[in-house]
Amino acid sequence: MKVFRSHLLLCGGTGCHASGSQAVKAALIEQINKKGLGEEVKVVETGCNGFCAQGPILVVYPEGVVYMSLKPEDMPELVEEHFIKGRIVQRLLYREPLSKEVIPAMKDIPFFALQELRVLRNRGIIDPEVIDEAIARDGYAGMAKALTEMTPEAIIKEVLDSGLRGRGGAGFPTGLKWKFCSQSPGNIKYVICNADEGDPGAFMDRSVLEADPHAVIEGMVIAAKAIGSSHGYIYCRAEYPLAIHRLNIATAQAREYGLLGQNILGTGFNFDLDIYQGAGAFVCGEETALMTSIEGKRGMPRPRPPFPALSGLWQKPSILNNVETFANIGQIIHKGASWYNSIGTEKSKGTKVFALTGDVNNIGLVEVPMGIQLGEIIYEIGGGIQKGKKFKAAQLGGPSGGCIPAAHLNTPVDFEKVTELGAIMGSGGLIVLDEDKCAVDVARFFMDFVQEESCGKCPPCRVGTKRMLEMITDICNGKGKEGYIEKLIELGNSIKDTALCGLGQTAPNPVLSTIRYFRDEYEAHILEKRCPAGVCPELVRAPCQNACPAGVDVPGFVSLVGEERYSEGLKLHRERNPFAEICGRICFHPCESKCRRSSLDEPLAIRQVKRFMTGMEKEPLLPEFRESEINATRKIAIVGAGPAGLSCAYFLARLGYKPQVFEAAPRAGGMMVQTIPEYRLPRQVIEKEVKMIENTGVKINYGSRLGRDFTLLSLRDQGYEAVFLGVGVPYGSKMGIPGEDLIGVTDAISYLREYNLTGKAPAGNNVVVIGGGNAAIDAARTALRLGAKEVTLLYRRTRFEMPAWAEEIHEAEIEGVKLNFLVAPIEAVSLNGRVSALKCAKMELGDYDRSGRRRPVAVKGKDFEVKADLVISAIGQYLDEKEIFAGLNVEMNKSGYVKVDPLCARTSVEWLYAGGDVTVGPSSVVEAIAWGEKAAVGIDQALTGTDNAFWRKEKVLDTFFDPEADPIDAKRAPLLNLSLSERMGNFKEVEKALPAASAVCEAKRCLRCDYRAES
Repeated sequence: MKVFRSHLLLCGGTGCHASGSQAVKAALIEQINKKGLGEEVKVVETGCNGFCAQGPILVVYPEGVVYMSLKPEDMPELVEEHFIKGRIVQRLLYREPLSKEVIPAMKDIPFFALQELRVLRNRGIIDPEVIDEAIARDGYAGMAKALTEMTPEAIIKEVLDSGLRGRGGAGFPTGLKWKFCSQSPGNIKYVICNADEGDPGAFMDRSVLEADPHAVIEGMVIAAKAIGSSHGYIYCRAEYPLAIHRLNIATAQAREYGLLGQNILGTGFNFDLDIYQGAGAFVCGEETALMTSIEGKRGMPRPRPPFPALSGLWQKPSILNNVETFANIGQIIHKGASWYNSIGTEKSKGTKVFALTGDVNNIGLVEVPMGIQLGEIIYEIGGGIQKGKKFKAAQLGGPSGGCIPAAHLNTPVDFEKVTELGAIMGSGGLIVLDEDKCAVDVARFFMDFVQEESCGKCPPCRVGTKRMLEMITDICNGKGKEGYIEKLIELGNSIKDTALCGLGQTAPNPVLSTIRYFRDEYEAHILEKRCPAGVCPELVRAPCQNACPAGVDVPGFVSLVGEERYSEGLKLHRERNPFAEICGRICFHPCESKCRRSSLDEPLAIRQVKRFMTGMEKEPLLPEFRESEINATRKIAIVGAGPAGLSCAYFLARLGYKPQVFEAAPRAGGMMVQTIPEYRLPRQVIEKEVKMIENTGVKINYGSRLGRDFTLLSLRDQGYEAVFLGVGVPYGSKMGIPGEDLIGVTDAISYLREYNLTGKAPAGNNVVVIGGGNAAIDAARTALRLGAKEVTLLYRRTRFEMPAWAEEIHEAEIEGVKLNFLVAPIEAVSLNGRVSALKCAKMELGDYDRSGRRRPVAVKGKDFEVKADLVISAIGQYLDEKEIFAGLNVEMNKSGYVKVDPLCARTSVEWLYAGGDVTVGPSSVVEAIAWGEKAAVGIDQALTGTDNAFWRKEKVLDTFFDPEADPIDAKRAPLLNLSLSERMGNFKEVEKALPAASAVCEAKRCLRCDYRAES
């Protein structure tokens, strides 16, 4: 046997073939021969390596170095550097998605290191077209043992004792199925392997057949001995040509070696098999339909009983298992049941292979122990969600499965738990969905697939799925009606109970599971005619506009800036949001997270374009206001002059009302003026836009405090027909630790409010801030500007999970704020009645919580102290309902905030409306603006009985756009900030506006997703 110094294992699965691995192989061999290395280096084409999205993949042994995403043009450098000079080519190695760490060795990459390979033990290691390589890895050893040492009863007992359950979907005990068939009378019995695999996004069986076909053949021979069969079939869809090719080679080699056919291994046992190519009908994945198809008939399910173990293929006793099930058998017999069932859960033993796809960084084929947490598959093996997006749900089981949301990332993946949550294990398709996916659209996709693939034999499936698809399609198209959700649930449950086969019975699962976990999205589609994810075309004009809570016409004002029509752009913005200049500075810009330009390079810098646009204004230019003598006489009170209250007043004024605003503070703006530092939001900007609203006829009564100067009931007694409550959530939450009442311990809201309103705040040299949101960052940067020598921010989770804006965190670090992660305070240490230090616990990430994040847990024995003479907590805010309502019975939600109708912002009290933080907790300015507008429309509808919100109608623009032109080739405009020396020790605004040329160029980067061709 020839010895080579290096073996180059090149992935030859379908995925890598599609990525160009054959061209890479040719170029690699050419370079090896060119450099005279043909006698030293051997290239081996293996089956699927598993890391499909990184293909073509090459693993170099004995080093175990793995190169990914290869191209033919990489081969000269790779051969020269690695095999001649002995230097690893860094640029071709794997990089961790989050840390960007380069990992050379395959065994160290989490995608590989955290798996448990049994079915896939030979993946990427052997040449699947060489039987000797399979035998060298214990291939056919289990079969030899079964045929020479074991009785059929002993084989069945071993499989029963192993706990192996069918991996095709239902999870029926494999040994029990074999036992039933073995006890059935008759001399002719069949062993059938289901390799049909019709689920969208599934490629487990195909990959196993391509990488290790002999494992499947071995399992089928053992099964044949167990039940007394002499013939079998592998039913593989014709769309898997590579798998079929390798199966044909493997069966021919097995016959040549005496491992298949007559008198196997000289034992007198005969078994052979045929490969039957299916035409791709999804229903043929159902066992009775598959058998009907092999018989040459149309693949349609048969009623059961009788079950196939008694009357199956050609009415003979038959067993049918899928590829993965058979691939387990040889090792179970060879190594024993106790080896197999040593991992897994009580009722789900062994491992499970999943095709991990969708919005996850590491797409590929994975094998994990039964009982592993869903979150571990997605975040540890899968590397988390692409582009830093949030995880929304995992679709398990394909069209017959269901969605499992972030709240259940702790779910142990086994047959029982997955079913309990409304999904099924299925054959192993696991599609990860990020926050940009619409739950209703996902349900529509799978229902469309099921309806298209229904065999039509039974009315519940044929007609019922059609009716469900019609309703879901209506919902996605904005034509859904109240009651549709209840009808879908009723019809779905009826289909589950009455459909003929398992496919029909599980067809409603995607719909029922998405309604179960994402009912609010269905309601938004039906009641608000809005797709929260920005996916459904009939409900989304442009993703950016859809993502804006206030519904601002983003592509409209951006396109106007691109044509240097700044005043028109600003006027258009104020149709839906009066605080353009404020939001140009502090909006958390959800519009940018949905910008489709990111699919090309980077999202549009929408907030910066807005900031520039507002800076070009000479005199305030307002959109349409309508006079109404009747409305002008009606009394409406607004409590709180924050963004929610002022926006409500603004939109009421546009309908001709003259609302009265009651504000406790001496200045309007609410939390914008009280807690947001001036280096982010200059006070003249707030004053300018507040003045603009006052000039529309809105009266602000300063120094009028709710609970002291008036009550909600007293406003009602004074004749106010409607009252809007927009007081925010004004109090900072306590930490709940000993010593938090010491001098020098405060909360971020109080700290920021005191400085912003009085110019004074508690001082400290060693300041510790606790929290990870924008309030924490604001407090830390403010403390630095007020003279603190050292500011340390403690956050109990990781940096990646900080809710604060990434740019704000970055600027805080530049200014000198020290960030300390996975730390939680446990006690404020006292010295003469003042805080002198903060005792902290070192944390580590434990199980996932209901938010989908890993819950921090304290590490024993790792407590430490941080020196501190000022401690500022920024861990949340709360509402004092007794102070606000003073005896008025207002219903609250589970979170302790005011419960309102999401469509009109009305509370449980008919004349009282509420919006902003008081209804949802601490949120953003633009979200508060949206609540104010919603309440204004709700109040007007209640008073007039009609919908008069004229600003909600789409505006037709005359800006130029050529849909045939290529997008402008320009990089995203960089954020411009004051230098460190210019900003420290003062509250000068840090961020600078874009120059005109940059802003106009940035605006022209817009892809104009709002464009619709004229019909």
